[in-house]
Parts: sequence; C-alpha cells; structure tokens
Amino acid sequence: MQDLMRRIPELSLLIGLSIVAYFVMGAFNQLENASTLTADGAFLLVLMSFLLSTLIAIVAVIAGVGGGVLFTPIMLAFTAIDTLIIRSTGLVVAMFSGLVSSGPFMRKGLADVKIVFYCAIPIIAGGMLGSYAAIALAETMGEQGDAIVRLLLGLILVFIAFLFIIGGSKTEFPEVGKVSPFSAWMDLKGAYYEESLGRVVHYQSTRVGLGGLLFLLVGFTGGFFGLGGGWAVVPVLNLVMTTPLKISAAGSGVLLAMGNSAAIWPYITYGSLIAALAAPWMLGQVIGGIMGAHILARVRANFIRYILIALLFFTSIKLIARGLETMLGIDIPVL
Repeated sequence: MQDLMRRIPELSLLIGLSIVAYFVMGAFNQLENASTLTADGAFLLVLMSFLLSTLIAIVAVIAGVGGGVLFTPIMLAFTAIDTLIIRSTGLVVAMFSGLVSSGPFMRKGLADVKIVFYCAIPIIAGGMLGSYAAIALAETMGEQGDAIVRLLLGLILVFIAFLFIIGGSKTEFPEVGKVSPFSAWMDLKGAYYEESLGRVVHYQSTRVGLGGLLFLLVGFTGGFFGLGGGWAVVPVLNLVMTTPLKISAAGSGVLLAMGNSAAIWPYITYGSLIAALAAPWMLGQVIGGIMGAHILARVRANFIRYILIALLFFTSIKLIARGLETMLGIDIPVL
C-alpha cells in the first residue's frame, strides 16, 4: 500500500503528460498545411507549440537530455511540416534547453572555461557542416531526401534509446588513466568543491584528441537532424575524456548553446527558421525547464527515463515507416 502511495504522483504525471500530448499532436495533425491557416488556426498553432514545448522541456530536464532529442523526431514523425523548418526549430529548442538546464551549474562555477572553449571549436564546425549538408540534401533530392532523413533519424533514435537502457555506466568521478602527450599539452585540468564529499576534487581530462573528433561528429549529427547534442555531450566528456559528471553536465549546456546557435545560421540564411513558430517553442522551453526542475525533486528520474525510452522506440518506428513509405511508394499501417 505504501509503495502504491509513493507511485501515485508518478502515475498522475504519466497520465497528465499522455493526455496533453494526445490533444497537442491531434491539433498539429489538423494544422499541417500552414499556407491555408486562418487567424484562429495560426493562434491555435502557436498555443499548441507552446504547450508541446513545455511538455517536452519537462520530460527532457527530468530525463537529463536536450529538448531537441524529443522535438525533432516527434514533429518529423507525426506532422507534414517542412523538414528544414522542423530541424531549424529543433536547434532553437535544443539551444534553449541547454541554457535553462545549465543555469544552476553555472551559478556554482562548475563550467570549466578551458574545456568548453576546446570542445566548442569542433562542435560549432560540425554543427554548421551538418546544417549545410541538410540544406544541400533537401535541394538536390526533395521528398526522397526527406525520406532518407526520417529513416536515418529513426535508426539513430533506436541507438539513443539503447544508450539510455545501458546508460548506468556514467561515473561521477572517473579514474584518470594514462595521459597522452597531447592531453598533457592541452592541460585541461582543474578543481572544484564537491559538496557531497566536503572537499575539493581535482580532475584531468584525457583522450582529448578523440574527444575533439567525437564532438565534430556530434555537432554534425545535431546540425543535420536538428537534434542538438544533449544525448551525447555528457557521455563524451564523462566517459571518453574522464571529466567529472558535474563538470560535464555544466559544460554540456554551454556547449549546446554555442554549437546550436552556430548551426542555426545556415537555416536562417536559407529562410527555414520561422519566428512565429520558434518563439512559443523558446518560451515553452524556459517554463517547462523550470517546472521540470521542481518536479524532479518529487519523482524518480528513472521513472521518466522509462517513458523516454518507450517514446523514443515508438517514434523511431513511425519515422522508419514514413521514410520507407516515401522511398518505396507503399503504405505502411503504423499509428
């Protein structure tokens, strides 16, 4: 009985999120053709964008991922809005999600400026290359290019879902092994006061060269698909470069903000970012991020991670089905 009482807030949250998501996605399905929107329809689109953004931000903060990881796949899977518009807005969502989530860490001085500056170069370069590649694919292949994007994104979501399933391997204070000459030359080390231990923790980042290459790939993937990199930045910093988890989380939000803000520019110059659509998403990320931080103190994060994993798998099935439908010219019955 006591266990049931503890689960009531979690079950209520799940039911509430499901109901809101159902009505929001239903509204989006009615508003797919933006060129024929009336004034009332445009207002409803903005309102639904704000509600869905708030919902995504709540789940993203509790689950520890960027909002773009949820926004872009859901919109590509369940709406017919132009894929470039969705991906550019997804970068805005990821950028604001990173800014909101990194606030508490920044106020405590946990963001390592040297690590952020080093990792920002490849993630910015990769993000802009990915954005230009996305635009080039859309220009040359049209609907077939959109189908390829949906199919590849569906496969990436399956990979991300499996990462969350086995993601318990993150270490709060990773052990530093052999330091390569390049890592020693970069001198990415520092110290911070760990409240849980009551002492200063010293750290040294290693495998710096490999980390730079991975951040180039993360930036490219984020810019091309409009995902951001919230699902990959912390694991690279923590597991590959042996940076403490709190330092990794603090740097993640800053890196997402810098990388995504650069990756957005090719979409802006191409005319794919619509302010009226992006603005409610930005506001929803701020409000939802604050709400998610408060909810996190009352529910188990693992419970939300289970929801996230199920959502990623379900969305991946829809994305793969839509991609195959366009490429093969067949109708695949998927809800």
